[in-house]
Amino acid sequence: MSEPHPEGRQFAFLLVDKFSMFSLVAAIDTCRSANRLLGRDVYGWTTVSADGEAVIASNGLPLKVDYSVADVPAVDIMFVCVGVATEFPGKSKVLGALRSWGRRGAALGALSVGSYLLAEAGQLDGYRCTIHWENRAGFMEKFPDIECTNNVFEIDRKRYTCAGVTTSIDLMLEIIKRDFGANLANEVANQFQHERIRSAGDRQRVGPERDLTGKSDKLKRIVELMADHLDEPLSAVQLAKTAGLSVRQVERLFLRHLNVTPGRYYMRLRLERARELLRQTNMPILDVAIATGFTSHSYFAQSYRLQFGRPPSEERRTTY
Repeated sequence: MSEPHPEGRQFAFLLVDKFSMFSLVAAIDTCRSANRLLGRDVYGWTTVSADGEAVIASNGLPLKVDYSVADVPAVDIMFVCVGVATEFPGKSKVLGALRSWGRRGAALGALSVGSYLLAEAGQLDGYRCTIHWENRAGFMEKFPDIECTNNVFEIDRKRYTCAGVTTSIDLMLEIIKRDFGANLANEVANQFQHERIRSAGDRQRVGPERDLTGKSDKLKRIVELMADHLDEPLSAVQLAKTAGLSVRQVERLFLRHLNVTPGRYYMRLRLERARELLRQTNMPILDVAIATGFTSHSYFAQSYRLQFGRPPSEERRTTY
């Protein structure tokens, strides 16, 4: 695969069964818009599957592809597109191809859960990456030595990963910005009514509230601290001290903006992480409890039932 160059790039999108159509279209249409605004085709793309056959997206729509993994021509970046499933027909071929491309020094990327396949193929060892927030807990348990951030996208040398859906736009806009400057990236963003181009430093959602925009910066800092310390929860005093507030001021901050106490909010974060681990991993329930800061199995089960209306064991039996 060739090195990228500012005159243009050729991308390939490796699609697997149940891939995210939204993530794919967001990435491709960002490139298409850049081409239109420049008046020439500086970005090209092809689609690939394990065997060259059509692939069914997670929304049920089939998509014909251009190549199989054995026949794909030289491209600048190969993006892996994955949706809700990390097990699919032809997986061994896909992993083998990723390893082969990696050995040749290829630039590899991932949209949404595609980071999981790159990691399985050993192509994220020593690299920083990201993944959709819903899959991050399971990813970190499966690959504890890989630095997986909660950011919307990451570019680390020859690895390009994003959290999928609208963050696919942000990742491609960053590539366009590096190739042709901020003005073109902003013009493309305007075409999509994309109000703000997020940077690699922007985090994904960090709690039950999807959007803390407009809320206190100190509140955001405390919520981020909570999200980063779920296995060993910080005390109210520690949280307050880090934010430069008193415990009582922190309590008032949460009640005013989120209508919940800090302790209750922290509990919700820990239980949400527990639910993700139960759904995404085969960890024993006791290990899930410990990984989310519970020292008592019974207290964990009781808290889980109160939050979600079912015991952890029932969550484990549910298929998503």
